[in-house]
Amino acid sequence: MTKTTLNIEGMMCGMCEAHVNDAIRKAFQVDKVSSSHSKNQTEIISKEPLDEELIKTTIAATGYELKGIKSEPYEKKGFKLFG
Repeated sequence: MTKTTLNIEGMMCGMCEAHVNDAIRKAFQVDKVSSSHSKNQTEIISKEPLDEELIKTTIAATGYELKGIKSEPYEKKGFKLFG
């Protein structure tokens, strides 16, 4: 799994966050996406790494400004009942 963090400027409220989240969900197969206008950040959890060029065009289409992309391996945290 991959965690992709986007630095996005221009989000001002919860509706802005929802707009970005919806755009990401429509463009990619993701397990989870959450945005924070106060942090200027969107975090995406996906099975496969995301196409950075498609991320750029997707965010540009929302009217917000993408300032950076960071991808890293993601390991789900939580209970391990066995093992």
